[in-house]
Amino acid sequence: MNAKPKLEIRLCAPRGFCAGVDRAIQIVEEALVRFGAPVYVRHEIVHNRYVVEALKAKGAVFVEELEDIPETGQPVIFSAHGVPKNVPEAARARNLTILDATCPLVSKVHKEAVLHHRRGRHIVLVGHAGHPEVEGTMGQLADGAVTLVETVADAKGFQPPNPERLAWITQTTLSIDDTADIIAVLRQRFPAIVGPHKDDICYATTNRQEAVKAVAPRVDRMIVVGAPNSSNSQRLREVAERAGCARAILIQRAVDIAWDEFSGIGSLGITAGASAPEALVDEVIEAFAARYDINVELVRTANEDVTFMLPRSLRDAVA
Repeated sequence: MNAKPKLEIRLCAPRGFCAGVDRAIQIVEEALVRFGAPVYVRHEIVHNRYVVEALKAKGAVFVEELEDIPETGQPVIFSAHGVPKNVPEAARARNLTILDATCPLVSKVHKEAVLHHRRGRHIVLVGHAGHPEVEGTMGQLADGAVTLVETVADAKGFQPPNPERLAWITQTTLSIDDTADIIAVLRQRFPAIVGPHKDDICYATTNRQEAVKAVAPRVDRMIVVGAPNSSNSQRLREVAERAGCARAILIQRAVDIAWDEFSGIGSLGITAGASAPEALVDEVIEAFAARYDINVELVRTANEDVTFMLPRSLRDAVA
């Protein structure tokens, strides 16, 4: 019997669930305990199919828009990515019970946008068009109050209404390096532009990217466990290749592994996006253990102890 080839696995830490995702999932689970099934969730609570299917099995019903919710006394939950302000307004008009699972770090960006607008500044939002977080942030203000900038080229071509009255904010799940390049262009062109007191890119995004940077140059391949529509997971894949890994591959589950991609490798890095549960990482490691003689090394670049409180109505129920 042929011996399995040896494989060094370098497991990034931190990885996987962040405090905002953990809170959002807990909100759905506690709402099901308190109100019973069904509870309605507008859009995916987080960008992970495994998580969404698990919550569906417990009685959560996912809808695209409020119009898809029948007349009900059951609660509607807004996803961790945040929503435009007209969504809770419409929910209140229908007397729906609202539970807001928006990540507090996204809510912070919303508040920054509103404050800058009140102070007469035009807002530049660095982010990706079509992402629900971007739609939610831009939707805090009237059309035209916020300009979306996605690239350095966009920043170079941006023509503001008043160069002396500008502020910038960002999506929370961007590449740290890409964002820094865009902000540098904005600051060079518009020295009076005002930024946030504390960076908008969240602690979890930053920590996961730094862990990938530490591992990527030391491995032949990198796996990012996450969903294709997860911004932070896609950024981890990009960061890995930029940091020196020959190939980084985003997969949702172990069943998605294309084994030809890993032929002949001696080392593998593994990380997970902020909405990917640890069970899926374990599943991937087990899949490699079936084919390789593995040794797992944990590479930790930061410790995380951040937690976010549940909405008061659910805190009271839990207490």
